[in-house]
Amino acid sequence: MRLTRRAALAGLGAVAAARPALAETPDTSRIPVAVSARPIAAFEPRNPEKTRFGRLDFRSGLVLSGSHSRFGGLSGLWRGPGGTDLVAVTDNGFWLTGTLASRNGRLTGLEGAELAPILGSSGRPLHRSRYYDTESLCIADGIAYLGVERTHDVLRFDWATEGVMARARIVPVPREVKRLPDNRGLEAIGVVPPGQPLAGAIVGIAERSGAEDEPTLGVILGRQPGLFRVIRHGGFDITDLAFLPDGDLLLLERWYRALRGVGMRIRRIPAASLKAGALLDGPALIEADLGQEIDNMEGLSVHQDGLKTVLTLISDDNFSFLQRTVLLEFVLA
Repeated sequence: MRLTRRAALAGLGAVAAARPALAETPDTSRIPVAVSARPIAAFEPRNPEKTRFGRLDFRSGLVLSGSHSRFGGLSGLWRGPGGTDLVAVTDNGFWLTGTLASRNGRLTGLEGAELAPILGSSGRPLHRSRYYDTESLCIADGIAYLGVERTHDVLRFDWATEGVMARARIVPVPREVKRLPDNRGLEAIGVVPPGQPLAGAIVGIAERSGAEDEPTLGVILGRQPGLFRVIRHGGFDITDLAFLPDGDLLLLERWYRALRGVGMRIRRIPAASLKAGALLDGPALIEADLGQEIDNMEGLSVHQDGLKTVLTLISDDNFSFLQRTVLLEFVLA
């Protein structure tokens, strides 16, 4: 979801239009994007030597900007098993693909970046349909899943075979999901890893399904389907999820206040607690605000680098010159 609500973002279209853009291309064409990357030397600028934050070690980060007006608004993230391949989705219906470059264990840039419209079942781009509001992404066993906020749908794509040319297939969801509040839909989606009782099941969590202090709705699709709830603390909303190799669930959360800025938190939920009818909660691994190098953090991915478990986060800049696309890497301590 956009930080300041869509109504409050009136006029940002003019800002986006002012960005340099490539020549117009057909709806289904890939769009090459030159991405510039500014390294983030320290996660907490006032303490540049500090690297441990909660249960995470900061490894590297980048501030990204692209040469096309559709670059930005990144709300879902996936990194391949080796950490080199990157796939992200914009919240207006486009794939972003590229290769992450690094040097001496630190990210240096995004190479070979391309944008491509996400295609519906008919081949028509989602951004020209009611499914345009794509907010969450995971890829597992060669299948990509997207959460669509405005229609409260889950879409399935044969990523391994067709990549960005894959067409959407709707995954049925319970009526409780379809009744989620407007602009409060499935901001987080993931697939339970092997070795768990729910292995292969799709898990989705709504950003905020009730009042400020109420738990939010979650859904299990596939194996042992059902609904659950996630306790919310301190005004944080859910913006993404990812599974650790041991099956524990990581929740990326964010708060926003007009006069205070933005905050971020990651919680760890024990694998054994994930089941239909559960009320989930868990300890925070990290909490940050504008004293650290964050923005509107909306995407979370986990991959292994040898024996290290790497968490990667990305921010949604809402296509606003007042915000940034921030890519952060942490190692689970």
